[in-house]
Amino acid sequence: MPEFTAPNEIRIIRSYDAPVQAVWDAWNDPAQVAQWWGPRGFTLTTHSKDLRVGGTWRYTMHGPDGTDFPNMTTYHVVEPLHKLVYDHGATEDTPPLFRVTVLFEEVDGKTRMDMTMALADAQAAAQTRQFIRHANGDSTWDRLAEYLGKRLADQDKFVINRSFEAPLATVFDMWTKPEHLARWLPPTGMEMRFLRADIRSGGASLYCMSNAAITMYGRAHYEEIRRPDLLVYTQQFCDENENIARHPMAPVWPETMRTTVQFAAEAPNRTRVTVTWEVEGKATAAELAAFLEHRASMTQGWSGSFDKLEALLGA
Repeated sequence: MPEFTAPNEIRIIRSYDAPVQAVWDAWNDPAQVAQWWGPRGFTLTTHSKDLRVGGTWRYTMHGPDGTDFPNMTTYHVVEPLHKLVYDHGATEDTPPLFRVTVLFEEVDGKTRMDMTMALADAQAAAQTRQFIRHANGDSTWDRLAEYLGKRLADQDKFVINRSFEAPLATVFDMWTKPEHLARWLPPTGMEMRFLRADIRSGGASLYCMSNAAITMYGRAHYEEIRRPDLLVYTQQFCDENENIARHPMAPVWPETMRTTVQFAAEAPNRTRVTVTWEVEGKATAAELAAFLEHRASMTQGWSGSFDKLEALLGA
């Protein structure tokens, strides 16, 4: 497998459970792109869009704090259903920040999106990576997955991705061995211990998370574990005797959640993890609303855990 990127490039790969036509339309129809473009909490206004070689897309991103970010995209290659090449980050008065190449490929009814951002040099790429991470820019592509799930299958879900500089088998072990999982999974500031751990298909676990102010118990049932690329489990809050309980700080949080974790090798020592979180079973309107309204906080929570996992993998 070749190197994942050149030093001056940033590469993002995603797989969407949607035909390529649906993904292409979501990218290029202004009404659809407004539903997902930008980091969580951002909204979008398109002023004009001319999808052709030499054409431009003029739009403004509105930050959650009210800050406006004007943008002008200029297209250099437009191959419908296959390829886009464009300059990103320009305004009417400033030059673009980098050039983007996006490839769309349909594989078994799903779409592989392969995006490369080419910058002037390795230093500029490193600075842009830090900016994207600080701005939570990668959540844009998670929002696209959520949008497509809702539009095509009426599924309400939360999606988050992170790529780790570690081999596929190593990352999989960090998710499926309790001695590793307890070190990084709990929210920042909390500790986790397993009271019972049988992490296998059909197995179950009971665990405790705590800090100086609160103690929470939870249980998980592992529906499918397929080494090294898939982990599916349901999760509930409970008490120490495994009686079902609710989130101590969110009483309308859904009773049962389903977590699907997909692992993919992007290079010999680079693994992408995709987490999909969905409500399992019946939920009231208030419970579903609570789930959908807290996507930003879920991103923050998972990102904190992923930061710990990244540190452990790099130690």
